Parts: sequence; structure tokens; C-alpha cells
Amino acid sequence: MWLPRVSSTAVTALLLAQTGLLLFLVSQPRPQVPTGQPRPVHVLVLSSWRSGSSFVGQLFSQHPDVFYLMEPAWHVWATLPQASAPALHMAVRDLVRSVFLCDLDVFDAYLPWRRNLSDLFQWAVSRALCSPPACSAFPRGALSNEAVCKPLCARQPFSGAQAACRSYSHIVLKEVRFFNLRVLYPLLNDPALNLRIVHLVRDPRAVLRSREQTAKALARDNGIVLGTNGTWVEADPGLRVVREVCRSQVRIAEAATRKPPPFLHGRYRLVRFEDVARAPLPEIQALYAFAGLSLTPQLEAWIANITHGPGPGARHEAFKITSRDALNVSQAWRHALPFAKIRRVQELCAGALQLLGYRPVFSEEEQRNLALDLLVPRGPSSFSWASSADSRP
Repeated sequence: MWLPRVSSTAVTALLLAQTGLLLFLVSQPRPQVPTGQPRPVHVLVLSSWRSGSSFVGQLFSQHPDVFYLMEPAWHVWATLPQASAPALHMAVRDLVRSVFLCDLDVFDAYLPWRRNLSDLFQWAVSRALCSPPACSAFPRGALSNEAVCKPLCARQPFSGAQAACRSYSHIVLKEVRFFNLRVLYPLLNDPALNLRIVHLVRDPRAVLRSREQTAKALARDNGIVLGTNGTWVEADPGLRVVREVCRSQVRIAEAATRKPPPFLHGRYRLVRFEDVARAPLPEIQALYAFAGLSLTPQLEAWIANITHGPGPGARHEAFKITSRDALNVSQAWRHALPFAKIRRVQELCAGALQLLGYRPVFSEEEQRNLALDLLVPRGPSSFSWASSADSRP
């Protein structure tokens, strides 16, 4: 694929210009919540690629009280592909803050001046953008469908997104482009925000299997993670990206569990995808309770369908949510990956496996034996910091 060559000096200048614009936007007066109205709740689903985050994002998106956007920071990385992930942290954080405050003018730096809803990355997976006031494909509060929404709402004006954002009690963003929890401390300390963080993790062996199925879709992001100065990276024989993902998950979890700052108490919850796959309703009820949401009968039926479908677990298209057997999905890597590759992942991600509660396998026989449970139960000693008692708002 042909890419324009841009010097590192130009990239630096562009980064500085982008950051200056974002800081200016952040400094502008914000619309105040009218007296007597509760403050909006802001939820950041913090995860990594191929960790079940699109599924968890939909758990929030389909809720009638939620305005949801999937990875708005995709636009930052798409605009500045020659930068590294740490260099883009500030721009990503400032964009996320603005979106939480429904100040969508922040996209002026990343989108064309004349823009529609469809200019937002994965806009059609947001139920709120498929219903009034953004669009009328579905009645407000009804479950939405991406395939139906796209042709009906693609040309709706972008301004509808901001109007919709300001009309909901909960604003939820899903992001995979933060590699350090400390980057988010300014947001947690921001009096304009009411922020809670859902940290979604998944067994690194399952992450690898899913990444290999969607390698082309992740090539640009891989390059930014590895700091390749704009070169896209599709093949990753050394599993360098997986290693960086594991390191970031450990970094985030350790910051939240080992002497966390006081302002993080009750505002961080770790969720393992495998726990949701095994017991969807109780896990999702606890997740909603952490966010200040309630499970409706309509959502309960939708969750039962989406997690107990006939699909075997193979998914070759990124970001698509279909009705599948969630438990089979969580175990699919045990049939699909060669043991030599699993052993290598376990070496690179030993710290993540131990901290997050995943048992290693020591032979191909153990790998294939699905009766051998590789998920460490969450107990008072190992996961008390993620319990409901510690997650009350």
C-alpha cells in the first residue's frame, strides 16, 4: 500500500499543532448541567484489540440510557500514523475528555469540515446514533441493528451526534489506545467528569488467535504500537505486539491494585472476558451496577441470544458482533493454535497470566483437554479489588 512520506520534523510539528488546538478547545467554557439534574456518568471501557471489547461495548451501547462511541481515538491514530503510541497519549486523552463532555468540535482536527455521522469510526454500532435526535432508524430506547442503521442514517448531519450525546445520562467510550493508567489520572481528577473505568482483559493466548485472524485490519495499529515511523506491520512472527499488549495490561492492572491513588477507589473494575462468557447475566449485572445502570428485560433477552448462538467462534471480520456461543469463543484458541506458539506466548506474557488469573499449559495434551480449567477463580485474596464491594460509585 502506498503511503506518503512525511518527515519526522513534520510529524512533530503536526503533533504540536494538534495538541495546541486540543488544549485550546479544552480551555473553552463547558456547558453546565442545569441545577437539579444529576451529573452524567462517564464510563471508559479500557481494553486492547481482540479482547472482546466490541462485545462489551455493545452491552453498553444497547442500553437505553447510554450514549456510546467505539474508539473515537481511532481518528487520532489514523491522522498521525508515523507517531508512536506514547507520543499520541496526550492527544488521545484530550479527545476522550472532550467527547465525554459532548464537545464534538474536537473532531475538527481529524475530520473533514463538511461531515456526516458516517465520518465517525464505526458509528453505526452506536444505538444512540441510530435513534433520535441523531437519526430515526429506530425508536429511542429500542435495540438497534448496524445493517439497518447504515443506509438510513449515514448522511445525517454530524451535529446530531452532539445533540444525542447531551441527551443521555451515561456516556460510554470504548478505547484500545491507552497503554498506561497514569495517563488517565488527569481525567479521574477532573471535576467536570464523573469517570469510571472498566478494564477488560482476555487470555493472551486467545488474543493471539483472534489477532491472527484479523491481521490486515490491525496492520497500521501494529506499526504505531511498535513505533515503525508509519510503516504498517501485518506479520508479527516475533509476537512483539502481543508482548507490548501484555505489558500494558500488567502496567494498568498493577497501577490499580498496588497502592492505587485514593481517587481511583470505587472507580476501577477489572473484567475478564472469560468470566462474562461463563456466566453472562450475573457478570453483566455486576458491570451495569458498577456503571449505575440496570438490566432491563429486553436487554436480558438480547444478552441471552447474543451469548448462546450457534456460531462456533471463528470470526474473520474485525468489529462484527454476531450471535455465537460465548463459551466456545473463549476456548477456541485451545484447538486452533500450535503448542509451540502457545508456549512462546506464555513466556512473553508470564506476568499477565499470573496477575490476571490464567493458568499456563505445559503440554499439547493439557492444551487440548478442555476439562482442565485454565481460569483461576476470583477470590477474596486475588481479586477483592474488583469485587462489587470495592466498585460502588
